Amino acid sequence: MIQFDNLSIRRGENLLFDNASCQIHPGQKVGLTGANGCGKSSLFAVLRNELVIDKGDVKIPRDWVMAHVSQEAPANERPAIEHVLDGDTEWRELDQKILDPTHPRFMKYQSRYEEIDGYSARSRAAQLLDGLGFKPQDIEKPAKEFSGGWRVRLNVAKALMCRSDLLLLDEPTNHLDLDAVLWLEKWLKQYSGTLVLIAHDRDFLDELTTHTLHIENQKAQLYKGNYSAFERIRAEQLANRQAQFDKQQREVAHMQDFVRRFRAKATKATQAQSRLKALEKMELIAPAHVDSPFSFTIPDPEKNPSPLLSLHNASAGYDDKVIVDNIEFSMTPGDRVGLIGPNGAGKSTLIKLLAGELKLLDGNFHASKEINIGYFAQHQIEQLQMDHSPMEHIALLDRECNGSKATENQLRRYLGSFGFSGTKATSKVKPFSGGEKSRLALALICYQRPNLLLLDEPTNHLDLEMRQALAVALQEYSGAVVLVSHDRHLLKVNSDKLILVANGRATEFRGSVDDYPKWLAEHNRGGDPKLSDNNAEPVKLEHSAAAKKEQKRIEAERRKELQPLSSKIKRAERVMEKLAAEKEAVESLLADTTLYNEDNKDKLKQCLTDQAYLQKELDQAEADWLMYSEQHEQLSRELATGT
Repeated sequence: MIQFDNLSIRRGENLLFDNASCQIHPGQKVGLTGANGCGKSSLFAVLRNELVIDKGDVKIPRDWVMAHVSQEAPANERPAIEHVLDGDTEWRELDQKILDPTHPRFMKYQSRYEEIDGYSARSRAAQLLDGLGFKPQDIEKPAKEFSGGWRVRLNVAKALMCRSDLLLLDEPTNHLDLDAVLWLEKWLKQYSGTLVLIAHDRDFLDELTTHTLHIENQKAQLYKGNYSAFERIRAEQLANRQAQFDKQQREVAHMQDFVRRFRAKATKATQAQSRLKALEKMELIAPAHVDSPFSFTIPDPEKNPSPLLSLHNASAGYDDKVIVDNIEFSMTPGDRVGLIGPNGAGKSTLIKLLAGELKLLDGNFHASKEINIGYFAQHQIEQLQMDHSPMEHIALLDRECNGSKATENQLRRYLGSFGFSGTKATSKVKPFSGGEKSRLALALICYQRPNLLLLDEPTNHLDLEMRQALAVALQEYSGAVVLVSHDRHLLKVNSDKLILVANGRATEFRGSVDDYPKWLAEHNRGGDPKLSDNNAEPVKLEHSAAAKKEQKRIEAERRKELQPLSSKIKRAERVMEKLAAEKEAVESLLADTTLYNEDNKDKLKQCLTDQAYLQKELDQAEADWLMYSEQHEQLSRELATGT
């Protein structure tokens, strides 16, 4: 087993561990958690014998083989598969030794080679590359021809190739898409050694870990159970601290309000029910994050036109090559759409088309004149000015967007909600971590008050606390969202509809996020997945001019019907907000113990009457909102499908 005895470590002036002790037993899968800078990566460095400890002892069985993901990405002429094969050092040595049959120890070498299944090593390496998203024609490609993200995948494959007793993985899901994350998760479930994992994907941790090692206050405490189990225990611990209690209750009430509002919206559709369950889970996990350094809001759009955009019979691709064809898609304020699909099927192509970065190859694309798109992709980070500070970035943006209306304090408060406070707000961006640069790029996009957010893998490099803050902020955001993410939790809590991009089409996915792995497995086997409209029989269309004209007339009438329903929905929402505020004011009075004195009997009676009346009116407003929303949804569906 791994044993830490009274471990003390300093990095510069920072004390990371102070007499920390814990044990990790063989075969355990341990999630390593804690705030940024608490010492997670330093603990990995200690295990790899790359960092000298100040005091204490670390014991690891001498015969254990250790594997980890190298931080140095290969950039040479050697083929990708050769880099992966380097992960099994014993195999690499034996593979050279058995080339000489005259060697005195040849028989011993060959026997060991067969024992470790050496003849299938190249096949196993190819399978690892395939699982991580490499195409068959890429495995012999020189490493230097891959982008940085794909070189990281090479290093992940190399670590998995090692027949290790201890596997250390530091944020392995960064640079992976959802398909690769699901494959890696399945592979690690079958891993028989001891796994210590740093990851910021809640579902990934929950599926894999049997224990959670949490670093806090220079100590390391091991909890039994996965990450969700740890959160429940931590929530109980925090609740027992009186100083945190009030803040916790406000957060719980906040999440309960989310659940109450979205419960009305949840229909019998599988994805809607899945989202409701995820929101209820958010309500439960909120107390575990009351001490999070992040709590931000996305400013509401100045204008929210409806529809924001629509595509009809559209084709998207590059040059003359069509990647996604026959796209029928529309977005209205408040829509939450998640894009899923196999690697390379066209999710980023579709989102680039929506962002205006790709020209339409065919069909119709209409966008409102008042549309304001906020597009987050990885190249947004590259557009940051490395010699500027966050304050300089936000001040320049405020000058461009608002004519420098905001004060310095307002800008500092805004940046502080994204974790850039104190000297961090005035430091140059260049030395920032990937997560800090992603946070800054996201903050700048949100500051522009978009009415349509297009998020392509926004959680890369973001830690669990920031992902939780983003999930909550997106719940409150009144604009529309299109999301591509390998973080299943974020997809669950922020997707009312899933669009599957596969086989050259973009169609509604009839299952939930949890159903997608089953669909993908069947798809990869060449089967006939059943959860997508891709499997529906083609609709026979009349192509006569008269038929097309009649279809356009029907669509125009339905669009006209949508507008008054949208107005009714917004009016119901305003009424609900007003009544909720009045009810909250009454309940604040009822919380005052002096109201229950004998001389306040009449006032108490009036408050109770007001409370009952407001609750009745609120229930009616919510019922109206639900009815109008369902009518709007039905009409939108009919308009999209042409039925």
